[in-house]
Amino acid sequence: MSVQRSMQIKLFGILWLTGMAGVVSLLGINLPIPEEIKLQFPVWAIKLLILIQPTLLLTISVSIGVFLARKVTLSAPLAEAISSGNALDRAIKPQLVPGIIGGLVGGILLVAIQLSAQLFLPSDFTVKAAEMSRNTSFLTRILYGGITEELLLRWGMMTLFVWIGWRIFGKGQGKPPAFCFVGAIVLSAVLFGLGHLPLAFALGTPVNNLTIAYIIVANSVFGLIAGYLYWQKGLEAAMISHVLVHLVMVTAIR
Repeated sequence: MSVQRSMQIKLFGILWLTGMAGVVSLLGINLPIPEEIKLQFPVWAIKLLILIQPTLLLTISVSIGVFLARKVTLSAPLAEAISSGNALDRAIKPQLVPGIIGGLVGGILLVAIQLSAQLFLPSDFTVKAAEMSRNTSFLTRILYGGITEELLLRWGMMTLFVWIGWRIFGKGQGKPPAFCFVGAIVLSAVLFGLGHLPLAFALGTPVNNLTIAYIIVANSVFGLIAGYLYWQKGLEAAMISHVLVHLVMVTAIR
């Protein structure tokens, strides 16, 4: 086995296990399971079944990043340092301050958007959305929201979009042009926002155009910050920022 392949396997294992901590934390969410389903299956079995999809998505996303990130000059410096035995402090120090700044800015911005939107959104929607938020444990916010989502959206999805753009516009030669990164950042952020629409409909409240716009914008705006951090500093900077966003939001909105 080549040294490069061995490092890729180690990197995959490190990132996959890290992401699985977030997937497992989903067990702590108080899901509104219909009574007729509870009569057929025990709750623990239902919750384990729910973990199948995010586990598959995590596995695919980590694999994409491991095989494609370096080709398009993207990286996970700390995880790569662990897998290769290099100095960890040199890998994480350049990411700390940008990650903290991004998290504070993103957290304040999201709190402002959420508080402002409450003045215009239907009250039944805001009440049920707040209830769903309370049913999500702090640990799940940090592990799944802050870490696993970055592996899915940045390490997997954004990396793939950059690689596709690089192959199309750069013919797979040299460094991808900047617009490939910008396009990938925007596209992955907007798709993340769109991915939250089913949750809005699942609340069982009327969903108007304003509500749809709020859901997309509120869930997309931080993706722009995290995507930029991943591009310029590394995956862990985006993770640090995402974790801090949740800390700010939990502290500001109770």
